[in-house]
Amino acid sequence: MVLALLLDVVLVVAFAAAGRASHDSDVLAGLWQTSWPFLVALLVGWLVVRGWRAPAAPVRTGLGLAAVTVAGGMLLRAASGQGTALPFVVVATLTLFAVLVGWRVVARAIGALRARRSLSRGAGSRA
Repeated sequence: MVLALLLDVVLVVAFAAAGRASHDSDVLAGLWQTSWPFLVALLVGWLVVRGWRAPAAPVRTGLGLAAVTVAGGMLLRAASGQGTALPFVVVATLTLFAVLVGWRVVARAIGALRARRSLSRGAGSRA
């Protein structure tokens, strides 16, 4: 669970850093200002979806977590006087859904492949 939460935090910070870099902004100087609304929303999202119950579940955890992170992050940005222009909302939504759901899909696929290989090895040794 801790690794999943840590990976989510790293991905949200990376999203903020990439956004700042794409606008030729000083990445480190403004990283906290850009990322804090999404980090707070991410933590709220973990509580809302009870992420600790199925931290790597793409649908149960990933989709809800991404939705809360985007919506909450935008609300906090607006409340703190930061921009919420439509193009930013679209890019943030697509990016955060891709990374917060995407790593879970990859983890699920790797787990399924490992399980399949383990089963095939076990079946092969009995023959």
